[in-house]
Amino acid sequence: MMVLSLPPEHQPTVPATANLPTEFGTFTLRAFVDPIDGAEHALLSVGDLTKAHAPLVRIHSECLTGDAFGSLKCDCGPQLRLAMRTIQKAGVGAIVYLRQEGRGIGLFAKVQAYHLQDKGYDTLDANLALGLPADARTYGIAAEMLHSIGVDSVRLMTNNPLKRKGLVEHGIHVEDRVQHLAGQGRHNIRYLQTKAERMGHILPMGGV
Repeated sequence: MMVLSLPPEHQPTVPATANLPTEFGTFTLRAFVDPIDGAEHALLSVGDLTKAHAPLVRIHSECLTGDAFGSLKCDCGPQLRLAMRTIQKAGVGAIVYLRQEGRGIGLFAKVQAYHLQDKGYDTLDANLALGLPADARTYGIAAEMLHSIGVDSVRLMTNNPLKRKGLVEHGIHVEDRVQHLAGQGRHNIRYLQTKAERMGHILPMGGV
């Protein structure tokens, strides 16, 4: 497989770095600016990643409704919190937090899609009805952020094969995929079924 890489002028800026105490423990917080579109991404880490063999890593796309507002329409908030707890418990690992709201379509379009979901569309068809892609996210910037802190091999906490593919295409070796389940419930069962049945996510739907 051909490995893709960003040219030097398109690689993320040197990050701003600070300690971030949280309810789960203290993380090192790095903020990056993507020189292509000016988007600001974050990386939370614990421990010395350069000395860890294939540390646990979660690639998490921004979800304002789930991460901040506690929406039950998705599993994003619980997945983020599970990743924070898991990495603290492991003592080493990272969360790459990408500003790709609504699978990359943005907050405004995401709320429009929510409106269509209220009318009976599933999450994929709602995007398509708006003339938008089912999933517009890319992972080159995530790989570059990991490379910049000396991480080239990971154990990836995800249920989405496209995240693994996106990292591998940009030179990150994924030694293992770690299933990452949280936040399943009656309000998001159709959302999860759509991810499993139509978008290729690896989810055990029997227990929802």
